Amino acid sequence: MCVVTHVRLAQTSEMTTVHQGRGPAFAPFVAYIVVFHLAWIAWPFLVYPRLMAMGNGTLTYAVLNIGLRMLIWVVPVFLYLRFVDGVDPVAYLKLRHHVRRGVLVAIALTALNLAGSLARFGTPHPSLERVTWNSALGTSLLVGFIEEIPYRGFILQKLGERLDFWLANVMTSLLFLSIHLPGWVALHTLRADAAATVFALGILFAIAFRYSGSLWAAILTHSANDFLSFVIFGH
Repeated sequence: MCVVTHVRLAQTSEMTTVHQGRGPAFAPFVAYIVVFHLAWIAWPFLVYPRLMAMGNGTLTYAVLNIGLRMLIWVVPVFLYLRFVDGVDPVAYLKLRHHVRRGVLVAIALTALNLAGSLARFGTPHPSLERVTWNSALGTSLLVGFIEEIPYRGFILQKLGERLDFWLANVMTSLLFLSIHLPGWVALHTLRADAAATVFALGILFAIAFRYSGSLWAAILTHSANDFLSFVIFGH
């Protein structure tokens, strides 16, 4: 009886230690979410107008825009994972494994996206006016990497450590939607259909990530979607 009691006490102590260890570890994550989303409110009101003054079709604008977004969106995630969680960021973000599967999933989803866009908008009429340094590099090539690292790669997985996948997915997609709101408000382009689309895409990117096991599925699908939307179809 004494041995059993000792084992139970040891197990209880271990569970308490694990629970206490998980609690404080979640606080920095919540702080990250709050600081990141509050900080981004300043972007469309303070930073974006100054960048636009350079001319949004210039290479200088594209480099500064991409560089600042990488600094705000991507770098903190890598630093957090390395120094707060003490893990390999590349491995945690699932950028190293199942890359081929992720690419194949992205190709399949992009094909469906293209078919749906053709059915909705008809034959596209690409314009050279929509092809700028920023639309090619920022809006198309790198947008998936910049935005999927913090959301599906980091926030979704951190929430998924404590919540059911679908609840974590909905919460992450709502946060993803919220990060777009300051820009829409500043530019007076807030629309219900755009908000619904961004939320739905967030859900889709998370599903692609989960079932491929590779963040590249979400990254490439996201970049291809924005390329089709802004450059090819102009919507």
